[in-house]
Amino acid sequence: MKNTESNSKTEQESIPKAENNRGIENHKKAATHFEAAAKSHREAARHHEDGNHEKAAKSTVEAHGHASLGRDAQKEDAKYHASNLK
Repeated sequence: MKNTESNSKTEQESIPKAENNRGIENHKKAATHFEAAAKSHREAARHHEDGNHEKAAKSTVEAHGHASLGRDAQKEDAKYHASNLK
């Protein structure tokens, strides 16, 4: 069984810088979209509490859009990691 926690320094350095930067950007992009989705969900809840269901619906659609973009970034990152498994 391979120990997944023991990455040697040479294994860590074997990833080309451009690929590593792409992975970093995918993580940042996913986080940004998920944070925006959470904000929009909180706004939707507040609008529902205030009885403004039309604004709540708009915020919900925005939240789903950001969550979808976040999942897209996750998928790109998962492809990257899957292709680099040894």
